[in-house]
Amino acid sequence: MQQHTDALILQVVAAVPAGRVASYGQIARLAGLGRAARRVAAALRRANSQPPPPWHRVLRSDGRLGLPVGSAGWHEQIQRLRSEGVAVIDGRVDLRQYLWSGGDGDQSDRDDLDSLLWRLQE
Repeated sequence: MQQHTDALILQVVAAVPAGRVASYGQIARLAGLGRAARRVAAALRRANSQPPPPWHRVLRSDGRLGLPVGSAGWHEQIQRLRSEGVAVIDGRVDLRQYLWSGGDGDQSDRDDLDSLLWRLQE
């Protein structure tokens, strides 16, 4: 069960396009897990796939990075986000500007949760 749940989470994380971010809670909802944001964080910690999922695109619901301030991972996440054109100021991303809507990038404003979930199951 955990492997299946982790696989769903990683599929949703992989769908977040470069230059966009999603919250842990948003990923959980899109994976059909309700309000299980902590399960998303745990799945990302356990992920050992190659290439690794774009973990750096997943943030707290207020736009802050989820890693300890000043840690190596915190600096790496900032660097990765900035390399994709995402502005990070004081460890925070403006979600009004960079939040992913759950779509496929080209049609993000027209896609809805149902269509995303159907694509993930294909």
